[in-house]
Amino acid sequence: MDKIDRKIVNILQKNARASLKDLSKECFISSPAIAARISKLERSGIIKGYQATINLEKIDFHVKAFIQVQLEPRQKKEFYPYVQQIPNVIECNCVTGDFSEVMEVVFPSTTDLDDFINDIQQRFGKTSTQIVFSTSVNHRGVQLSEPTEKE
Repeated sequence: MDKIDRKIVNILQKNARASLKDLSKECFISSPAIAARISKLERSGIIKGYQATINLEKIDFHVKAFIQVQLEPRQKKEFYPYVQQIPNVIECNCVTGDFSEVMEVVFPSTTDLDDFINDIQQRFGKTSTQIVFSTSVNHRGVQLSEPTEKE
């Protein structure tokens, strides 16, 4: 990735709907050159996709929580397909520490969250849950720095 690729990625992380024309102006290269670079970034897997950021409260998902789950290694084969099919699980990560998985989930109510936690506990075992009161930094991209002299 050169300086222009980094600039394109930074702009698209802030606004995935930036037009080729706007990107062209920012990067000082033609729109077809921008399109070719974006295609290359997509093919290489650097750009994995595009999505809209939704205000969850506006669509009646008022409860966000992090649920840690303590799994035995043998349970992962059943756990991963299970959480992948639950639309309220917006992210799940295998982590180090006392709990092997941490999920970010959203639900309309604490009752819905409680039902999900009960199901997880019955199927897989011990959990620990933290309900989010507020978010000081929303999910964001990583700002790519300018390449060094060697790049």
